[in-house]
Amino acid sequence: MKLWKIPGPVIRIAVLFVAAIVILILVRQRFVPESFGLIGHYRADAIDVVAGQEMRYAGLQACAECHTDEAESKSNSYHRGLTCEGCHGPAADHVDDPTEHLPIIPAGRGTCLRCHEYQMSRPTGFPQVIETMHNTMERCADCHEPHDPTPPEVPGACSACHGAIERIKAVSHHFTLDCETCHQVQPEHKENPRAFQPKKPTEREFCGRCHATNAASAREIPRVDMEVHGGRYLCWQCHYPHFPEGS
Repeated sequence: MKLWKIPGPVIRIAVLFVAAIVILILVRQRFVPESFGLIGHYRADAIDVVAGQEMRYAGLQACAECHTDEAESKSNSYHRGLTCEGCHGPAADHVDDPTEHLPIIPAGRGTCLRCHEYQMSRPTGFPQVIETMHNTMERCADCHEPHDPTPPEVPGACSACHGAIERIKAVSHHFTLDCETCHQVQPEHKENPRAFQPKKPTEREFCGRCHATNAASAREIPRVDMEVHGGRYLCWQCHYPHFPEGS
């Protein structure tokens, strides 16, 4: 009678599988705490460790009990989602002894720039500044009340997000033109700017509406012969539209 024989590769795979299970069991016993998973997907003993730490933060409610005016101002401002101690530091000691332990009062620009220094990764529309260009050497609090930081002059619809472009255009001969003179902007762009992007001109003739020698515009502006000026190149390949005279 011929006995069925288990193939060698199957035996080797089975041995590796059993060895892997044994290794996993040993690793769990060695590195996974015994309290892990007792009351959730974490180490239950961590609750006692955290509870035993020194109390450093007091919480927003404790601050509001004494600083009612500041709390009221902040609750209706763009900073309503921030905790007081995010800017003023841990305040548990201050709550216990207000005269002996005073909170931090930010004096420089660094505290504000932690959130408002320009970074491409920040959400579109989030207030950002380039520190070396925005009121250099001035304290942020000189223009913005920290608990209600609404700027003295609220930027317009486009300049609120495109501040750098707005500042360049402001010193250009194009400063009198509305953005929508050259850009077709859907109303949804203001709500979801990435999904509804403005349309830009694609043909030389668009600039020619004002700058061609036979353009109907009566304003005293530079004129060119569109047939020969620039050849096959698009106008904005040589002239930056927001500051064309600087190209």
